[in-house]
Parts: sequence; C-alpha cells; structure tokens
Amino acid sequence: MTSSNLLSVQVTAMRLEAKGIVSIELGKPDQDNLPSFEAGSHIDLHLANGLVRSYSLLSSPQNQTHYIVAVLNDRDSSGGSRFIHEKLRVGDLIAISAPRNNFSVDFSAEHSVLIAGGIGVTPIMCMLNDLRAKKKQVEVLYCARSRSEAAFVDMLSQYPEVQFHFDDEQSAPPDLKSYLDKRPKDSHVYCCGPTKMLDAFENLCEALHMPNVHVEHFAAAEDMQSVQNDEYVVTLSQSNKTISVPAGKSLLDAILDAGVNIDHSCREGICGACETKVLEGIPDHRDNVLTKSERAANKTIMVCVSGCICKKLILDV
Repeated sequence: MTSSNLLSVQVTAMRLEAKGIVSIELGKPDQDNLPSFEAGSHIDLHLANGLVRSYSLLSSPQNQTHYIVAVLNDRDSSGGSRFIHEKLRVGDLIAISAPRNNFSVDFSAEHSVLIAGGIGVTPIMCMLNDLRAKKKQVEVLYCARSRSEAAFVDMLSQYPEVQFHFDDEQSAPPDLKSYLDKRPKDSHVYCCGPTKMLDAFENLCEALHMPNVHVEHFAAAEDMQSVQNDEYVVTLSQSNKTISVPAGKSLLDAILDAGVNIDHSCREGICGACETKVLEGIPDHRDNVLTKSERAANKTIMVCVSGCICKKLILDV
C-alpha cells in the first residue's frame, strides 16, 4: 500500500472511553503543529502489522498540536482494531496520512442535523463542536445499543443540542422516520454509523423529500464486489499508457501492475484516497464515498473497488 505525504507521529495518550472503545491522541515527536483539517476529516493509520485503517478525527480543527481518533475493538476485526487495542501503546511511533475529508460540513445551512450510530459519533463530535463555535443551529441524535457501549456520553451530555437513544433503555431501535419528519425539510442532515443504519437513513431522507443528505461509512458494504466479470480497457492519460483490465482483476491492481503509482489505502471504497478523475467512459461505482449525485455525474472514480460498465475508460493518471 502507498500513500503520499505520510507523517510520523507519536502516541501521546490512550484512554478507555467506553466498553471496547479506546481513544488515541497523536502528536509530532518534535511537538510541531500537524496539518490543518476540517470537521468530518479522517486519517489513515499505517499499523506495524502492515494493515492500514482509516479513522475519523474527533479533535478540534482549531487545535493543530494533536489529532484524536477513537477505535472500537470490533469483534469481526480483520486485525486492525484488535492490533490497536492489544499492541499499540503510549510512546509508540506510527505513520499516518494527511487528513482527507469526504464528509464535510456545509456551514451555509440554516439548520444541521447530525445522527451518530455507535462509534460513528467520532466525526459527529468534531462537526458539532465546529458548528457550535460558528454559532450555527445544530441538533444531534446519538444512538447506541447501550450506554456502556457509547463513548463520550458524559462530555456530550453537557450540550443541550444532543439527544441520546440507547436501545436497551428504550427497548427498541431509534425511530429515525419520526425524528427526521419533525425537522425542517431543507436541513442539512448527516449520518455516520453501521451500513444498515446508513441505508435506512438515506431511504428515509428520500421518502421525506430531504435533499441535503450526507453520509460517512466506516465499513464497506457486505455485498461489495471489487472486481467484475467483463474485461475492459483503461487509458491513463498522464502516463500515456493503455492497459487491459481482465475479468476478476481490480482496476487498482491493473494500474499498479502497469508500473503506475497511484494513491490508495483501504481497498474497500471507504477512505477516498484513490479518488481519480474520469475523462471519458462510464464507471461502475461500488464505493461508499461518492454521493448519488456525484456517481451520476461520473467525474471521479474510486479505483480500488469500482470498474467500468462500458468497454473503455480514460482516467487522469
């Protein structure tokens, strides 16, 4: 895996925030400032076991002395979160990417609604604090299975804008339809959480005619396929190369095998590192980064998971 502009940082603090959730504070060893970022951004952690994982920043964009992320020890972990919980310790050096933002806040909105599911609260916290600092109207619904599994509850309880829903206390999952239906239709609504929650959220917003919808995935869809059955041809305009992508091979691997370096990280279509400009052709979008309107425009493609529904693509690589 490759990524440009990797930074070397040190783990300066780790805190248990809830059952199975630890926060990690990262700072530069020379105590210099880190690159600036916007609310909703995430970074890639390049772990010592060779894995690369993306995590949202929950710290304030106004504070560049450190970054803070929070990591759930996922029971279905493929090695990333488990390594962080079991092996990463204060004082360790780690490489990270510069911040990227696929979940930016529209500060021109009259009203914003932020919905978090479980560990999806991390970008929501950062967005809430930024909206409050700019004196914007904002509401938050924080959902989790139980209070013990919800991070930062004590901190967020201090904000009148935040409403909580814990499944075990309510004996039911949150009624997102009722909640959204009571909000202004022109609100900008944001959601970060499990895939099933995000799918329900997007469907409800469409049914309720709420056009300003923003989502952030922290896991790839279970049925996502990164390869396709038909061969196609890709021209890389900057590299002056034309390559065939055979059936069963990902576009990213075909580009790398052709000797062309291209930024990539998660290989799951969720981090946005490999976003590439499309000059010609119709992509088969399979990512969890682009919105429906961005997919329809066909101006960019996530080459790690997406393919082509025509015979030829021309990319700005």
